[in-house]
Amino acid sequence: MGTVTMYSTTWCGYCRRLKGQMDREGIGYSEVNIEQDPQSAQFVESVNNGNQTVPTVVVTPAGGGERVVMTNPSLRQVQEALAT
Repeated sequence: MGTVTMYSTTWCGYCRRLKGQMDREGIGYSEVNIEQDPQSAQFVESVNNGNQTVPTVVVTPAGGGERVVMTNPSLRQVQEALAT
């Protein structure tokens, strides 16, 4: 399986929902709180037209597939990105 990094905040309901879904499906992920890490906040802004939109999820598939960056993805989108 590839790697998943979720950029989030503590107050984000969409982040909590996606984390719960990934937990239930056994998808491991690293979480980065953009409120505590200014560099990660800048990254999120850079991929979201200057906005700090969370969850922003970065998936690097196993087997050398291309890295995918998604904003507020569904569980299915994360699963599909991992499978590529």
